[in-house]
Amino acid sequence: MASASEKYAAFEEKVSRTVYFDNLSPQVTESVLRTAVEQFATVKSVKFIPNYLGPTNLPQCALIELDSSKKVKEVVSMIRQYPFMMSGMPRPVRARPAEAEMFDDRPEKPDRKIKCCWLDPSDPDFEVAKDLKRLTRRHAVEAEYVHKLQLQEEKKLAEQQGETLNMHYKKFKLVDSIMADGTAKHLAKRYNLGVADE
Repeated sequence: MASASEKYAAFEEKVSRTVYFDNLSPQVTESVLRTAVEQFATVKSVKFIPNYLGPTNLPQCALIELDSSKKVKEVVSMIRQYPFMMSGMPRPVRARPAEAEMFDDRPEKPDRKIKCCWLDPSDPDFEVAKDLKRLTRRHAVEAEYVHKLQLQEEKKLAEQQGETLNMHYKKFKLVDSIMADGTAKHLAKRYNLGVADE
């Protein structure tokens, strides 16, 4: 059986091969992510990070383990340069190398000791603890506000993409009707152009 230090070393190796994806659409599935990332590297595993703080329609995050740490840099670079496409529409997805704290199944770090104790109000660290408590509450409020802004951005993006799809559909219908009623062939004869029947 492997020792605690060996387990942690294997975990660190796994972290170095993993990419953290952020701002994924709530509709993205594991197969969509695998298909997108496997264009650049072999995907070993995909794990979505559950959202415990806000509504389920917020953007998702995922950890994607690849076959090598070198591929992590390539995928991160590719995502920064080109938009992530989903159903033919670009999506502002972010990617960066994963960190150990992102994994809920990380093993205990060898030789790490955690000590807890109650603080007396006269203790000099009592004020520090109170400040940390206030800071935690403030962060919770800020996170809620950021989630609200993200939902607004999601709605705006969905509306823009809907308009783009409708515009392309109208163009397709227009071209289809011109081809169907013979207008394209008539114009092609008039201007001496060749038109395919398809």
